[in-house]
Amino acid sequence: MANLILALLAMLLAILVAAKLFTDALEHLGERLGISEGVTASVFAAVGTALPETTVPLLALFAGAGDATVNEDIGVGAILGAPLMLSTLSTFLMACSVLPRRGLLGRVRPEPSGLVRDLNFFLGAFAVAAIALIVPPQARVGRVAVGFVLLLLYFVYVLRTLRASPKLVAGGHGTKPASRMWLARLGLPSGLWTILLQLGAGTALLLYGAKGFISGVEAVAHAMGVSALLLSLLIIPIATELPEKFNSIVWIRRGKDTLAFGNISGAMVFQGTILPALGVVLTPWPARAEVVAGIVVTLLAAAWLRVLARPAGLPLWALMINGVLYLAYLVLVVPH
Repeated sequence: MANLILALLAMLLAILVAAKLFTDALEHLGERLGISEGVTASVFAAVGTALPETTVPLLALFAGAGDATVNEDIGVGAILGAPLMLSTLSTFLMACSVLPRRGLLGRVRPEPSGLVRDLNFFLGAFAVAAIALIVPPQARVGRVAVGFVLLLLYFVYVLRTLRASPKLVAGGHGTKPASRMWLARLGLPSGLWTILLQLGAGTALLLYGAKGFISGVEAVAHAMGVSALLLSLLIIPIATELPEKFNSIVWIRRGKDTLAFGNISGAMVFQGTILPALGVVLTPWPARAEVVAGIVVTLLAAAWLRVLARPAGLPLWALMINGVLYLAYLVLVVPH
């Protein structure tokens, strides 16, 4: 067990370094392309850091072990656990990271129109995914139709986000790096190829660290006798969501609230559309107690963020409630 813990810490360090490389390069890429912080965080960063949690259910469904039921449980749990983790624990940890500086009465001030758009799309898409729980597996046409609607929603979301970018840039919300790029400090020219090189290195290290962390967490969880569905709902997302957590914490501690929150809310949209579309089409999408409770808590957490999304910002004390919602879910589903 001690060796497993040390391996987990090593992978955690790899993810932390990768997150810094990734966010640094992404800021420079956003500046070079002349796009808003919303596009940089909600589309580019969200999709880039969502690679680990997208890979896990796909691997489980297409290249898992011999037990198809276990593979499906892992797939469904990983798909639904990702937005649950983002809307509750990730948001809570991001707020906690600036609590000493800003105080409990302080605020997080992301650009409001982008945050509202992200949360509206997520709530609508995840509600569709929730309704799909009552569509029987035999109704293939209905399942495929739901999956298509979810994919279409994400396509429309990306278009809306890109169209809003020029106006936001003109209003002072363009992506601006906090400092010189890491590879540029080593003597490489500050050009597009250097940005792409650092972005690729950061992404590769993120995937390596997340994959290693997932394997370690699975080994620990199996040693503790955790079920496949509960493992994938609770344990795997802790590993797969680490990139989003660290990227957002890095950005918010730099005072880049739009990038920090956009990274989480944009990832929620991606994981509330693309991944559930796969789950609805490729798995039984069962209405089991753990699944229903996870969807309800996720929708409550996202709805609470939507209520808080105001031009004046989101109070830090109010974001603590998202952490309470995650704790409530644990109390509901973890065997006592």
